[in-house]
Amino acid sequence: MLSIHSEEQFVKEVLQAEEPVLADFFATWCGPCRAMAPLMDELDQTNHFCPIAKIDIDEVPGLAQQYHVASVPSFLLFRNGKVAARKSGMMSRRELEELVKL
Repeated sequence: MLSIHSEEQFVKEVLQAEEPVLADFFATWCGPCRAMAPLMDELDQTNHFCPIAKIDIDEVPGLAQQYHVASVPSFLLFRNGKVAARKSGMMSRRELEELVKL
């Protein structure tokens, strides 16, 4: 799993990636984000569809603003440097897998 700590790293690791990347916008104070963390770790280890990038909205607030992340957790699938799909809130493993397959 990628941990994004700057906008420059986001450009390199997510926007310029050759494969799709699932961006997990989260906050350490967010209960649903903490509840989703084990599922995200599991998905990262077993998912063969795309890498997962974790982005703490308090650490890199400009990215949250740029991509209109109004609630956390929010999951944005990036393909060819653009948002291909997005969902917010708690999700099941199946819902996450369907999102990364879009």
